[in-house]
Amino acid sequence: MRERILIHCDLDAFFAAVETLHHNLDPDVPLIIGSDPKNGQGRGIVSTCNYAAREFGIRSAMPISEAWRRCPGQPLGPALYHRGTHRLYRHASNRVMAILSQHAGKFEQASIDEAYLDVTEQCGGDWNRAEGLCRQLQQLIMADISLSASFGIGPTRVAAKMASEARKPGGIFLVHPGGLQEFFSSHPCRAVPGIGPKAAQMLGELGIMMLSDAYREGPDLITDAVGSRRAKMLWRILEGDSSNEVSALRSRKSIGKERTFSHDVKETEVVFDMLENLITQVTRKLRNLEITARNVEVKLRYRGFETVSHARSLAVSMDDEETFKRIASRLLANVYDTTRSVRLVGFRVGDLEAPPNRQATLDTFSEEE
Repeated sequence: MRERILIHCDLDAFFAAVETLHHNLDPDVPLIIGSDPKNGQGRGIVSTCNYAAREFGIRSAMPISEAWRRCPGQPLGPALYHRGTHRLYRHASNRVMAILSQHAGKFEQASIDEAYLDVTEQCGGDWNRAEGLCRQLQQLIMADISLSASFGIGPTRVAAKMASEARKPGGIFLVHPGGLQEFFSSHPCRAVPGIGPKAAQMLGELGIMMLSDAYREGPDLITDAVGSRRAKMLWRILEGDSSNEVSALRSRKSIGKERTFSHDVKETEVVFDMLENLITQVTRKLRNLEITARNVEVKLRYRGFETVSHARSLAVSMDDEETFKRIASRLLANVYDTTRSVRLVGFRVGDLEAPPNRQATLDTFSEEE
């Protein structure tokens, strides 16, 4: 049975790129998208930024005041600060996803700016043809909407996703099935989805800084560092035994928590703290049920009951609280209008996976609580 050929497409600095096109901005000028910085006194957050701004250490979900300190706005500094325009992002995303879906046997939109494609049949199992298809897709996207995209090709979701990061922006990187160990070995442990800063630190304390160290030391020492659950996940990834499934259908089974505030909240810190609390509760339930999830979603309801949500499909199914918090904070940053009062915040995980002998239990959790 031949290996699946998976492609991961990641649009480069997507929100910032759309704003740059829409406003005809200079891409070499730092662009920070988020709440009003109020000359460094703002209390909101950064949604995203372009590559020029990242050179100043600015990142998603950073306090907007910290971003201003690192790179002040014009005329005090070089940066431009913009509010997000989600209608433009959705329109641009739809056009890109329409192009990608036409060239895949199986297609899965992972988020507004990411997608997985299974092109095994389209390419006749030929990895070089898959690389050529990625070049074609880059050209089609650029011609249609003038956006840059990076592509990774590999036999598993994790390999394809990590490969798409290898030559950003605008690159293509191919990982053959026989080259998985060589590819992984060149990366730090932190590069693996599900290995966050704390887990990477615990591994580092035992001398496992790079994935090449993990291969050398073996699963027993990894287990000593991060526990059996996370060690098994990491070792499966390194052995090429992680998921190679691409599916347009997201499971309806989900576990979620929502909290309606007793009064509408303006403080962003309160909203983010509540989100983290909800994630802790949901993760605890996942672990109690021995279930993992490959979909995360955050939800906001403003005063006036307008509701927005943002979801992302992960490269690997997991139950890691630290990773959920990191991803959810970025998702929330991307949809949060910090000038508005928040009535409700929610967190949900979906596309649940469980051992066969626990499937009956899993089936009982099909709605948000």
